[in-house]
Amino acid sequence: MTDTGTTLLAGPEPDISSFRTAMGCFPTGVTLLTQGSGDTLSVMTLNSLTSVSLDPMLLLVSVKRDGRMRPRVAAGGGFAVNVLAEEHRLLSGEFARPDRPVGEEAMRRIGAVEGITGNAVVPSASASFECLLHAEHEAGDHVLLVGQVVALSSEPGARPLLFHRGRYASLR
Repeated sequence: MTDTGTTLLAGPEPDISSFRTAMGCFPTGVTLLTQGSGDTLSVMTLNSLTSVSLDPMLLLVSVKRDGRMRPRVAAGGGFAVNVLAEEHRLLSGEFARPDRPVGEEAMRRIGAVEGITGNAVVPSASASFECLLHAEHEAGDHVLLVGQVVALSSEPGARPLLFHRGRYASLR
């Protein structure tokens, strides 16, 4: 026990399951990461979005190192992040699946338009950030993509789609 009353863990190193459970205690927003538009659109659900810097405006997302999104972002030189509202819950689930829609079908499903960077943005999202790829950093089985924000939009009154302890949650 520490002087703050916190119990220190003793014993074996944490495993993946216990790490995932502990991280689930941190509520997050839910986003759709897009690369391309029209026939070339690829979309994935993610909740790893972090503001990095205000000057220049940088944000960070994390994608699987061997996933299909990383090479697309590198080749295209950018991406867009669309922060989902409660009304987008079904889209969140749909684009988290391995067999998620791509191309024009994905454009229709998410109600996207082509942004100024050539990447799809969702006009009904709580916020959208269009980014040029600023840097990539390998981190374990993921790659951290740092994007420089070149365009954004927001709807501050939207109710955010939240994820907590392995399921969707709401602000009360």
